Amino acid sequence: MGILNVTPDSFSDGGSYSALEFALSHAEQMIADGVDIIDIGGESTRPGIPPVPLDEELRRVMPVIYALRDCGKPLSIDTYKPEVMREALIAEVDMINDINGFRAPGAIDAVRDSAAGLCIMHMQGEPQTMQQQPSYGDVVAEVIAFLQERVGALEAAGVRHERICIDPGFGFGKSVGHNYDLLRNTRSLIDTLDLPLLAGMSRKSMIGAITGKPLDQRLAGSLGAALAAAAQGAMIIRVHDVAETVDALNVWQAGMAGDGVKTIYKNT
Repeated sequence: MGILNVTPDSFSDGGSYSALEFALSHAEQMIADGVDIIDIGGESTRPGIPPVPLDEELRRVMPVIYALRDCGKPLSIDTYKPEVMREALIAEVDMINDINGFRAPGAIDAVRDSAAGLCIMHMQGEPQTMQQQPSYGDVVAEVIAFLQERVGALEAAGVRHERICIDPGFGFGKSVGHNYDLLRNTRSLIDTLDLPLLAGMSRKSMIGAITGKPLDQRLAGSLGAALAAAAQGAMIIRVHDVAETVDALNVWQAGMAGDGVKTIYKNT
């Protein structure tokens, strides 16, 4: 899953692709690099950033969705606003990626009658304050319990199990230790919930904490995190650096499982 932020203030590439022509050019490059899913986001959720008004988020993302919907790759919208979900579904996006776990009033109603895939993410607190003092008794058990509850809420509303995937929410209300506890337990989350898992760790502070590298030098660490997640069964790896991650996954898979790599990672 390639990240396409059409925002001026995202933590890693804010402002780089906010103009439509640059966003489309970046999407074309990701497609050439072997991306499987393009995840479009119009609101930064890095710690401390205030929310974006609904009209502004729609202004940012809808032209990109309409321009890319015939690009040959599935499109995902990264949003927690039900109104954006509805408009994106009208534009035929393939996936709703909600950092808020479809908890906003009207979110489940907005998506339940569609055919789109739904990604439930765990977040402790809100983006403005989530990294101030994240605290858990048992982070793995608590994240699992939250995801189970949200899966139950969606299924009770009539959403089929096979439409759902889960995201433990690396960096969203977690300390470095919490993030690595979750990464080491990726397989446990997948097995317990019996759902595909999305892992989004690209360039995050958990990478910098281990490598000591600044934001623009975290590629190698991000690739390490991607491989650690994939080795435990993560099916979607959300990244900024598509070409490098595809190469890393293909070489790792070739070494671990023999040929057939491209079927998994390049032609999904």
